[in-house]
Amino acid sequence: MLDPQDRIRFEQLVLPHLDSAANLARWMLRNRADSDDVVQEATLRAYRFFERFHGGDARAWLLQIVRNTCYTWLQKNRPSELMTEFDEEVHQRPAANPETLATQADDRQRLMLALESLSPRFREVLVLRELEGCSYKEIGEITGIPIGTVMSTLSRARERLRQTLTGAAGAAAKEAS
Repeated sequence: MLDPQDRIRFEQLVLPHLDSAANLARWMLRNRADSDDVVQEATLRAYRFFERFHGGDARAWLLQIVRNTCYTWLQKNRPSELMTEFDEEVHQRPAANPETLATQADDRQRLMLALESLSPRFREVLVLRELEGCSYKEIGEITGIPIGTVMSTLSRARERLRQTLTGAAGAAAKEAS
């Protein structure tokens, strides 16, 4: 248990970032119930080990714990996702029928599906940068990878996302004509 002062510090420094933690976990695991469980477990870990936090960016510290907890969860429950990098053959969605096209017409839905088709590594860097607004340095701290690797991974993730989005739009246009 934390002493009362550390408990107050934890509440002030860490708890305001639970929305970011939940967002990262939801995108990494693609399931709200699983991500809620992981965020709860990560928050308990953060609380348990808060004495080891000696200042710095509490958000990055918490997101690193969430990220690690997500990967541990994926390793236990969906190991095949971690072994499979993005492969057009494996991740290809079935041809869309008119009903599916109508459902996917909304840009947000298309983007969400495209993000979900990416590998966990690509999803995490995109979510951290584009949705959470983390700097390259923060992403490096959270993921434990060098800034150069963050930048190249982010570049590849954006390109794969672009390919997926433009490929889906092109396929939809072909089917419509």
